[in-house]
Amino acid sequence: MRLLHDHTYRPGRRSCLHMLAALAATGLTASWPAVAGTTYTFGVVPQFEQRKLFAIWKPVVDELARRTGLDIKLEVTLSVPEFEAAIEAGSFDFVYANPYHILKLRDSQGYIPLVRDEEPLRGIIVVRKDSPLKSVKELDGKTIAVPSPNALGASLLPRAELERLHGVRVQMLNVKTHSSVYLHVLNGLTEAGGGVQKTLAEQPSAIQAQLRVLYTTRDIPSHPVAAHPRIPQAVRESVRLALLAIGASPAGKALLDDIPMPRPVVTSLDDYLPMRQWGLEKYWAMDRK
Repeated sequence: MRLLHDHTYRPGRRSCLHMLAALAATGLTASWPAVAGTTYTFGVVPQFEQRKLFAIWKPVVDELARRTGLDIKLEVTLSVPEFEAAIEAGSFDFVYANPYHILKLRDSQGYIPLVRDEEPLRGIIVVRKDSPLKSVKELDGKTIAVPSPNALGASLLPRAELERLHGVRVQMLNVKTHSSVYLHVLNGLTEAGGGVQKTLAEQPSAIQAQLRVLYTTRDIPSHPVAAHPRIPQAVRESVRLALLAIGASPAGKALLDDIPMPRPVVTSLDDYLPMRQWGLEKYWAMDRK
């Protein structure tokens, strides 16, 4: 069975959020019945190197398990291509992923977005602070480091906007993670790099101080935590409520800050549908190595 939309909540976004927050505050996030003997997998797009990714997400997944009573297992893949192959096969029960990937899989896997950060995602192109590059026009023909050819904010959207709005074409160098992008630029291995504002803010201050944002894309709804439609509705809602409740407490917010998803809000596929008009399909790489 294929589900194209999350039909769980039909009221307005603000009323949905208020209702769920009220439920979360009452502690009902742990009241959903767990399926005995069932382990749910939770996949995460590898924005950072594996050790850092595990350190960020393991406490979040452990807290989700504690609040819901579910057996949830974090699965951290070694590379973006490995992650993309897994999500395209529907291997993950829950996943934190590139929203355009969720959109592309709506007819094959039908992942249902549950929550996202309230703050939108913004793609950026960075250069060294002392770089002579002053305009995006000067990037024409140059190579930029990207964490993955299909990274929405760091590759797909910047390339689409550079070409469609500015007539600029660039070559990509896939360096696997956002952190590696910033180090490539800092060390002069590429003249520029694609990232997102949130991951740049996660870098050590010494690195941030030596980089300059040359270009910023339009706003994008942030990466969602999504559920595969094979997951029972009660289980999906348990995870949704738990994430909202985690974000409502100071200790929980500290956990989510590192994702970063400090202000989780209710979301659905409808939030991401406008991206179909952005011409991103042309830039989607089938060969991701």
